[in-house]
Amino acid sequence: MRRRRNHTGVDRPTTALVLLLPWLLSFAIFWLYPLLYALYLSFTHYATLTGEIRWVGLQNYRALLDDPLFWKAMRNTVFFTVGTVPITTVFAVIVALGLNRLHRLRRWVQSAYFVPSITSLVVLALIFSNLYAYDGLLNRLLAALHLPYPEEGWLQHLSLALPSIMAMDVWAAIGYYALIVLAALQTIPTTLYEAATLSGATAWQQFRYITFPALRPILTFIVILNTIKSLQVFVEIYVMTRGGPLGATTTGVYLVYQYAFEHSDTMGIAAAIAYILFAVIALFALVQWKWFDRTEKAG
Repeated sequence: MRRRRNHTGVDRPTTALVLLLPWLLSFAIFWLYPLLYALYLSFTHYATLTGEIRWVGLQNYRALLDDPLFWKAMRNTVFFTVGTVPITTVFAVIVALGLNRLHRLRRWVQSAYFVPSITSLVVLALIFSNLYAYDGLLNRLLAALHLPYPEEGWLQHLSLALPSIMAMDVWAAIGYYALIVLAALQTIPTTLYEAATLSGATAWQQFRYITFPALRPILTFIVILNTIKSLQVFVEIYVMTRGGPLGATTTGVYLVYQYAFEHSDTMGIAAAIAYILFAVIALFALVQWKWFDRTEKAG
């Protein structure tokens, strides 16, 4: 079979390869090579100051199984994910439904909800750090209302530090996901709602039998995307608490940072944690995808 050529006489597969070459090179250098090298490091003892690399096999992974800080970080990561993803998704749908019914000033309200999503996460973390401080606005407001509040500050309280960061994360993410849901809502034909109204369907029945089935694919995307993002939470922890107090807000990625850059001879352990997180994220995404797919087929 003769290969098809373009007007310059060059094979089309060759042309495609040349056009893809810049991306393939950047992919290999900046993604594939670090990924494989980190896998190699997870089986070694790597001293960053001296550059010494010694093969230790599964020793790093065995050490993590006996490390209470690792298990605490994994529990915090799962708690953060389970506590933020459902709440963010529910509020995003509620906000999107409200915006969809809004006619006047819709663009202004959409922009207001979207602003936190385009604001630097570092800036948001610094703002909320001041808000949560022992003499911050939140404590002053609660004191004025004669309500109980943590005198040491929200981020210094063992039980409230992580939920406080979770609340900020939910607030910052709602606008972004709400706009995605809103875009999906606007693709639903209005004739379906008109027919349902004429048939006497209530607002809840219209949501259950028309809106929710139409939103299911985009909600699947949002839940999986937000789960992956939440399992990798780092910036908020680094800026607001540095894993404190007493490890109450230490998460998996922050623990990777600690082992990789705050100690001189635990880069291998950091790489092992990173690959464990990779496996956990892949497992969560796969389970969620299968569950949503099965629910879709059953529906």
